[in-house]
Amino acid sequence: MEAKLVALGVETFKIALMLALPGLLTGMFVGLAVSIFQATTQINEMTLSFIPKIIGVVIVIVLTMPWMLNEMTDFARHVFTIMPTFIE
Repeated sequence: MEAKLVALGVETFKIALMLALPGLLTGMFVGLAVSIFQATTQINEMTLSFIPKIIGVVIVIVLTMPWMLNEMTDFARHVFTIMPTFIE
């Protein structure tokens, strides 16, 4: 039973990482691009780095929302189907 709980915990962390990864990677790459742009042009405006990141992350979240929703519902369905095995 403990092995099942540990496996469920590992699966939960995997799903959480998979769902967070598109937004995090987008923020990282957009931030890197803006930093390179700021370094080459010597523009040191703080708000210049936040707005492109926000726009990029929102666009990626909107585009990947159907996939994320599908992954979350599949995981919830899986958890609800294996839940009776934990009750003994």
